[in-house]
Amino acid sequence: MSPEGSGAYGGFPHVRPRRLRTTAAMRRMVAETRVHPADLILPAFVREGIDEPVPVGSMPGVVQHSRDSLRRAAVEAVEAGVSGLMLFGVPLEKDAVGSQGTHPDGILQQALRDVRSEVGDDLVLMSDLCLDEFTDHGHCGVLDARGRVDNDATLERYAEMALVQADAGAHMLGPSGMMDGQVGYVRAALDAAGHQDVSMFAYTVKYTSAFYGPFREAVASSLSGDRTTYQQDPANGREALRELALDVAEGADMVMVKPGLPYLDVLRDVAEEARVPVGVYQISGEYAMVEAAAEKGWIDRERAILETLTSFKRAGASTILTYWAVEAARLLRAAG
Repeated sequence: MSPEGSGAYGGFPHVRPRRLRTTAAMRRMVAETRVHPADLILPAFVREGIDEPVPVGSMPGVVQHSRDSLRRAAVEAVEAGVSGLMLFGVPLEKDAVGSQGTHPDGILQQALRDVRSEVGDDLVLMSDLCLDEFTDHGHCGVLDARGRVDNDATLERYAEMALVQADAGAHMLGPSGMMDGQVGYVRAALDAAGHQDVSMFAYTVKYTSAFYGPFREAVASSLSGDRTTYQQDPANGREALRELALDVAEGADMVMVKPGLPYLDVLRDVAEEARVPVGVYQISGEYAMVEAAAEKGWIDRERAILETLTSFKRAGASTILTYWAVEAARLLRAAG
């Protein structure tokens, strides 16, 4: 093409974006998005009554931890530079109201004390604030006489759960049940009990999703039915901003979008609107898909892991919950 026909900005061959892609050092220098180990949070499962970790079949590389192996995992996370650990408990006994979730010596509370004594404040110690792991029906709240989740009765249980988790050493609670008013109700309970410094990472936008399947194996879920009456409908995007406004007004310190990859558009909208840090949860089904495809030799596993994490940061997430947190942190450090 002649200069005369090249257009007002020089055009081809003078404008060549590939010049900034020529070497790894060049690409690193001009990268618009960077993932750092400190952006990562490791979700972990701790199971009552076991002495050794139990592999989760649908999530290769993920285990239900014993109390001792969880301590070691927490130390590894600190050494890798991961910022947080989100704990889920798997009890031996369940009942209709999730009693083990509010028992001071329930497995989740024991694990919180274990980890806090092991690593202190070197990790942000987080706990899942929900009843689904502890109820025999598998729902995130208590049921009314007609078998429906009773929103307001559930809030009372969440407040009780919040206090035992805070007493056990959690720095941050993750209210994940999608009950209306959960953030404000729990915040009031924490403040009244003198736990003003315990923060809340609200599961603000949590969709009812087909991608939760492996997680339900990991927590030995007893779910019957579904959660469509309280988790958000995948068809709705604007509704997420309503949930965001409510949670922030009620006192959420951080907010979350869950799942991740199927909802990058929602993550972007929330990140642009929020005035608090925004996280995203790369859930079990997302993890399992990559692991399964990699096992088949269909994709480059490590590249896929880092690419997915980069997509979350590019969409606006400041923190990422991922089962690859420790491995990804090591990969990021090795890459410089």
